[in-house]
Amino acid sequence: MTRVFAAVLALLAATAPLTACTHHRTFGEKVRDTVDPPQGPVEKAGRAVDRATGN
Repeated sequence: MTRVFAAVLALLAATAPLTACTHHRTFGEKVRDTVDPPQGPVEKAGRAVDRATGN
């Protein structure tokens, strides 16, 4: 149980800087989210990471 807790804590610490980004969605991103909305929390998180890293 301690290893799982440590792994989750490390993951949270690694992704914490991504939450500090103040990214304003572009027109194209808004259109994509309207036409093809993310299906579930994993895809939402994936798009957020892509936008935060500039991919």
